Amino acid sequence: MKITLTDIEREAYKDSPVHRLDGRTKILALLAIIIFAVSLPRMDEANFTKLAILELYIVLLMAIAKLNPLYSLLRILSILPFGLAIVLIQPFVRQPFIETFTIYPVDLPLGLTMTYEGITFGIILLAKYIVCITAIVLISSTMKMNDMVSSARRLGMPAEFTLILSMMVRYLFVFWIILKRIRVAQKTRLFYMWNKDVPRKWILEQVAYTISSLFIRSYEQGERTYISMLCRGYSSTNKVYVHKNKIKTSDILFSLITIGTIIMAFAA
Repeated sequence: MKITLTDIEREAYKDSPVHRLDGRTKILALLAIIIFAVSLPRMDEANFTKLAILELYIVLLMAIAKLNPLYSLLRILSILPFGLAIVLIQPFVRQPFIETFTIYPVDLPLGLTMTYEGITFGIILLAKYIVCITAIVLISSTMKMNDMVSSARRLGMPAEFTLILSMMVRYLFVFWIILKRIRVAQKTRLFYMWNKDVPRKWILEQVAYTISSLFIRSYEQGERTYISMLCRGYSSTNKVYVHKNKIKTSDILFSLITIGTIIMAFAA
């Protein structure tokens, strides 16, 4: 099953108590969860209980937000490989903060050895990573991209970064449409990347042509966009308008529940 940018943004347009929370509250609350998860001791079996409490809390928020569980799971799995390689090498690495090592009784080639301490550290690292990416998936699924940028601006993000992010969000979907047009043109010419009857070298060349074509078209689109912005009076001194929102009772309640969950996990 494929998930597009439109599918991800559609999740953010749902109506639920989590979606209606102020963006600043959600960013700070989930950032606190991520910081707490990362700051846990590197070698402590109690971390599993603490991280399980945080993960259950985030999953509960996903259920309250009525997020599509399949979309959420696929997004988590798509991000997981980026940190999985670091986790997988931990059983073979002897970290300097571990004083003693217990060799795992298994014969491996090239003289490699596994340790129980390395396996434990790798599992703890994986648990922390899962909690962090689950929190990121939650916040990106319950906040529109523009709302996320404006909330970050209200939290004090510099205006220059806000302007860059707002432009990136605005034209990200334009570039996605350009890529879709390229892919449709390839399909009309019967191009299939996994065709076993076609030499792999030729397929790699076509993929390279696709990437270069996307880069050129994106550059041309950026030039046209910048020129149109100049024609409408844009300059580097322009400020990004950010509408003001008041913190509601539900936002305060959500913050207190999140803090209580972190305290409960700390005491576990």
